[in-house]
Amino acid sequence: MFPSWCQILRAFCSVFEELILQSSISTAFGTLQIMVGLFNIGLGPGRTSVVPGDLASLGAAYWLGAVFIVTGIMSILAGEFPSRVLVGFTVFMNISAAIFAITGIVLYVIDMQNASLLWLCDRSRIGADNCTAVALRAQTLLVSMDTTMIAMALLQLTVSVKLTILGIKALISEIKNKKGGNGAED
Repeated sequence: MFPSWCQILRAFCSVFEELILQSSISTAFGTLQIMVGLFNIGLGPGRTSVVPGDLASLGAAYWLGAVFIVTGIMSILAGEFPSRVLVGFTVFMNISAAIFAITGIVLYVIDMQNASLLWLCDRSRIGADNCTAVALRAQTLLVSMDTTMIAMALLQLTVSVKLTILGIKALISEIKNKKGGNGAED
């Protein structure tokens, strides 16, 4: 009689510990996603448009940041209030955020390749040496910003993939538990 009660309690405690662990993981990862989104939005205005159609003229930093922030909020909510619908929607949002992170990486790499500002010196009436030095400094800043944003987008991609995997595992586990529970009642 006692071993069966112990097994039930052990199973309940392991499920409870798993939920607490997933909740804290999704909260931590969701917070990282929000921070990456804020980085995108925060550094967006500092990114100068170099050529038409580049990252700054598209406003990509703003829509990338918005997607990352909303995904982070949804990840935190799904961890705190796990339901099938919320977890499923969060999985969808994390897949979307991973796609947007890849898009961001590609856009930042393209921007980094087109980061030359020396063309400004051709139009300048200021001394050529002075202009070239300032343009090279500004170019270094742009490349540094793009490198930082590539690293942030890679972090976002990693976190989104991990949360997608955790969400799918949670949904599959719930389906298996429901099937196991229904089979015992029949």
